[in-house]
Amino acid sequence: MDLKTPLVSLAGIGPAFSSRLKNLNLKTVEDLINHYPFRYDDFSKNQDISQTQIGETVTLKGEIWSIKNIYTRYGKVLTQAIFNDGSGTLEIIWFNQPWLTKNIKAGDRLQVSGKINRKGNKTTLVSPVWERSTPEVGVGVLKPRGLGIHTGGLIPIYPETYGLSSKWLRYKISKILPNILEKIEDPMPDFISQDLLPLKDALKQIHFPDDLDKAKKARDRLAFDELFYIQLSSQKTRGEWQKKEKTEKLSIDEQKLTEFINSLPFKLTKAQEKVVEEIKIDLQKTTPMNRLLQGDVGSGKTIIAAISAFITHQNNLKTIIMAPTEILAFQHFETLKKFLEPYGIEVGIYTGSKKFTKQNYVIAIRHKPGKQSTQKQIATGCTVRCVPRNDNSQPDVIVGTHALLSKKLQPENVGLIIIDEQQRFGVSQRSLLRAKARSPHFLTMTATPIPRTVALTLYGDLDLSVIDEMPVGRKVVRTHFVPQKKRADAYKFMEKIVKDGQQIYIITPLIELSETMTSAKAVKVEFERLKKDIFPKLRLGLLHGRLKPKEKDAVILQFKNHEIDILVSTSVVEVGMDIPNAAVMVIEGAERFGLSQLHQLRGRVGRSDKQSYAFLFTESEQSSIVSRIKHLEKIYSGLKLAELDLKIRGGGEIFSTLQSGRWELKIASFSDLNLIEKTKTAVSKILSESLELDKYPVLRAKLSNLEQRIMPD
Repeated sequence: MDLKTPLVSLAGIGPAFSSRLKNLNLKTVEDLINHYPFRYDDFSKNQDISQTQIGETVTLKGEIWSIKNIYTRYGKVLTQAIFNDGSGTLEIIWFNQPWLTKNIKAGDRLQVSGKINRKGNKTTLVSPVWERSTPEVGVGVLKPRGLGIHTGGLIPIYPETYGLSSKWLRYKISKILPNILEKIEDPMPDFISQDLLPLKDALKQIHFPDDLDKAKKARDRLAFDELFYIQLSSQKTRGEWQKKEKTEKLSIDEQKLTEFINSLPFKLTKAQEKVVEEIKIDLQKTTPMNRLLQGDVGSGKTIIAAISAFITHQNNLKTIIMAPTEILAFQHFETLKKFLEPYGIEVGIYTGSKKFTKQNYVIAIRHKPGKQSTQKQIATGCTVRCVPRNDNSQPDVIVGTHALLSKKLQPENVGLIIIDEQQRFGVSQRSLLRAKARSPHFLTMTATPIPRTVALTLYGDLDLSVIDEMPVGRKVVRTHFVPQKKRADAYKFMEKIVKDGQQIYIITPLIELSETMTSAKAVKVEFERLKKDIFPKLRLGLLHGRLKPKEKDAVILQFKNHEIDILVSTSVVEVGMDIPNAAVMVIEGAERFGLSQLHQLRGRVGRSDKQSYAFLFTESEQSSIVSRIKHLEKIYSGLKLAELDLKIRGGGEIFSTLQSGRWELKIASFSDLNLIEKTKTAVSKILSESLELDKYPVLRAKLSNLEQRIMPD
């Protein structure tokens, strides 16, 4: 057995358990030992029965005197046992586990952990954790003999999935870890790790800690490693990019660029102007641009893409723009055509359902002065004529989805690649796209609000630009937490909105009811309820991720054409939906979303000059939930909300939307600014010696292994 051994090959796992382990993204021995507990049950108080107090959580060692099942009149089963440790006797009760009488017999010696209760004049232990008191109960190298895996001491509780309990995971890790520890080599140089717990000790103490102090030190070491490798990878990539990648400088005709910007139907914001200047500087360097552009929904990222494509075209080079969904790709296609084609810049679409061909594609060419133009062209300031495309050349700007990665598409003279919502693409997909061009400039865009600390850590290989200003005249979306008692009033208001000719989104967290989240609104159930009981006279549509692409497109088209008044949907609308007539966003189960995601959903409305609204419904009105949700009533900056989410909920919520193709945080937190700074300093020191990590071959091999593991299959 070694770190790369597949779990499916180990005794006692097999295909059934292997399938469940994959739900937790656990495939190898290395995955399993790096599956860390998120808390511990404290069963470290070992006592005799005679010394116990009501309400105490204790561990007892003794003998089962008797055990039996008792069937109640309601069909439930109680398993009742009498337990004695020599100092006294108590009653143990388990609920609905009748099989225990087959596993536990009178005379068996057990170690049990749980909370002491009183039932009448009897001392009881209800539903305790148990294991046999045998010489093998201890795990030797991991814990002192006599302390159990499941009882006694601090007991790890892990992230679980259906059919895999913490008890099962704990047992497997206890069997694997002693055999693998000696094969683990700490790749961290001594001058970095000298103040940290050694890696072997950290792995041992995180799973089976001697005490809370050792558990904290283990967590600190493993969290350091996670953030260290993220920063090492990104900073090393950045250094290699700057050192090896060379490209031709792009020239910028300031007069033509100013003419293009002035022709836009709106004035750029100060934030957009700043980003344009940053991009212009990048494009005039011999090192290819590698920039991340972050901005709220509706902040004007697409026009930045158009300006970048315009500059690229002025240098006789093509631009490729990749979006995660067809909805978003077609939206960009239409917008870019409107801005670019009047300047003779061809824009094509290339998705799974639609690809440009020489037969069906038309291009727009600017008229020379004095040529006759149509009335519409004169009115809009666009003097163009359209002609059939009869050659084999490709458009100047190609907008598409994953289809752009196809081998059938081999664009020539690509100078700029733009990826929208880049966190939704894997590392290998971005690499494939980059391979279609020779040293292209790279601009990635996201509407996901990422705190600067997180962005600089996770995307340290990219330069960061931020549009932190909304276009002039854009009204804020009035946002309200709606308690249950005011839900009916909200529905009446929504009916009025529809009568006024506007449309509504209603978002639910799930597609179908789940056994683990039975209280969540399911989109199908909610759709039927709203259609039958709340809005019987209105036209409702249903949209979710499990619809076939053609079905999804049909629903969206109906909504765009105002054939649907209310679109009931999952958060699939978060990206790419641009319906200016939609004026209300209703979010069910709002507590299940992070503040950043709620803000992005809210951004689907407020896209016209009319006042728009967001109503936040929750399934619980606990004060902590309501106070968190109410932040959206006062804060309209995505970045500020993301920073707040980071403080309230840690990095998990933010990271969940950024995980694709990047690093997975299991134990560290982006809110730990001190640790981030500490790892950044350590990385800078190592890379200052050698970008290739020549002095540290074990560290280089570890980094290479981690980078391969984050690549999508």
